[in-house]
Amino acid sequence: MSYISIEKNDSRYETLKKGFNQRWPVDGAEAQAIYVCRTVEDAQQALQQAVSSGLRPTIRSGGHCYEGFVSNNPDGVIIDVGFLTELSVDDTVYRIGAGNQNWDGYVNMFKLTGSAPPGGSCYSVGSGGHIVGGGYGLLSRLHGLTVDWLKAVELLTVSGGQVQRQLVSASNEPELFKLCRGGGGGNAGIITSYHFEPLPEAPAQVALLVKQYPWSQFAKDKPRFKKFLMAYSNFMKQADLDPETYGLFTLFKLTHISAGNIGLVVQYTDSNGKLDNIQPLVDLIKAMDSVAKSVPVSTYIPGTGPNPFTQQRHPLRVAGGDLPVGTVVYDWLYATQTVNGSGNNQRGKYKSSYMKEAFAEAEMEALFKYLVETYPDDSDFSQSLVQVDSYGGAINHIAKGNNGFDPSKNGTAVFQRNSVMKLQYQTYWTDRAQDDKHVQWLRDFYYEVHQEHGYNGTPCPESVANPNSRYEGCYIGYPDIDMLTGKVPGAANYNWGELYYGKLYEQLVAIKNKYDPDGIFKFSMALGATP
Repeated sequence: MSYISIEKNDSRYETLKKGFNQRWPVDGAEAQAIYVCRTVEDAQQALQQAVSSGLRPTIRSGGHCYEGFVSNNPDGVIIDVGFLTELSVDDTVYRIGAGNQNWDGYVNMFKLTGSAPPGGSCYSVGSGGHIVGGGYGLLSRLHGLTVDWLKAVELLTVSGGQVQRQLVSASNEPELFKLCRGGGGGNAGIITSYHFEPLPEAPAQVALLVKQYPWSQFAKDKPRFKKFLMAYSNFMKQADLDPETYGLFTLFKLTHISAGNIGLVVQYTDSNGKLDNIQPLVDLIKAMDSVAKSVPVSTYIPGTGPNPFTQQRHPLRVAGGDLPVGTVVYDWLYATQTVNGSGNNQRGKYKSSYMKEAFAEAEMEALFKYLVETYPDDSDFSQSLVQVDSYGGAINHIAKGNNGFDPSKNGTAVFQRNSVMKLQYQTYWTDRAQDDKHVQWLRDFYYEVHQEHGYNGTPCPESVANPNSRYEGCYIGYPDIDMLTGKVPGAANYNWGELYYGKLYEQLVAIKNKYDPDGIFKFSMALGATP
């Protein structure tokens, strides 16, 4: 068996040259061919062929790279490992092939072991890119990041023009293993599978609640909007230190006003994987509803997908008491299926930031300006939002829900271990004629949010450029080429790598150069890249 080469004259090429973000590839940047690999041996052969032919390889598992790092490859080939879908358990090793998509991994690992990988909720995101970027999802406050459970990776590297296959772990290649635990995809080779410690047991029950808060109550009442943001962010700041809240995960969807409603999606399970203690959920909803009025969910919430279920119109009683109105109790797997959405394949632009503190005045002013006062009547922005994910918990602290991992000692490439919120700036559209409009709106928005407390328009972490920062930079799983230069190209002491890797950046660059000495794996934001 060997890999399948799909070239430009193949009827499959026009479809397979693209990924999730329909902006890529740009005209003239299409790869020469796509190598579809059915086995690890195929992937090894495909990579060797690319190297021997002088063709730049880019790697795809699920195809969800937000930038054009994979699809824009005019001097090379795309190596597609989506068929590498091994999923097995042997003694104390849980193996997940890089080609698995999140949903398949959840379903099949649950069937095999009853476990729940603490990964992302977007069903079609590939494990190959998601895990190497750090990996997090609705159970991460309870169980930590995906890479906190990682035991080893199977990896294809290149040295002296020859492809080598190896099992990399903390015992035999500690530096390279560290890079693979959050350093971002495509930096040092092709990861073909991930080996985990026994993964956490899936919760027996979860409570799921989707709420909508009409924009009409905030549009002419900025102080109320700010109070609403503070209710949420203050709760998350305090919750980081309260282990009883670690089973609480929220997606707070600050939509553009043209969407009509702000959304709040909450998944909750208690520290024992049940609903015996629902107080954290009750307290959160009480804090939010004390400031703003909600309405029954009846319309599309951007970033969530179709209305997922019919709301309960009365309190539902569980062992812990009366759940907030609208809450539905699910088995964990069905809850994951319900919130599991990647959205439509459209054109998109994305940014991210980690926040260690509750919202500051300047940040809230900018949020209101761009979500309410900019293009207020333009329905083109009805799918534009800042999604504020809850963060912290077992990501930041030793907790009984993780496997003994100590975030203060870390050992991964993810330095963000003090944040309480993770923000995803997103805008979507379908017409390429609107590219500049959406990209510029999001760029201006983002730079203004961070203008006062960040550096160079970015959430720069603690550094020479921004000492005592309230931010921890950006998530490499949401790459953004604007961060290469920030608002002002050439700004003194600005280093894009510190945004994503903090003080680990130079160490990780050295590791990449050691294990990719020929510079085979390169793209716009590869470790060590320059603007």
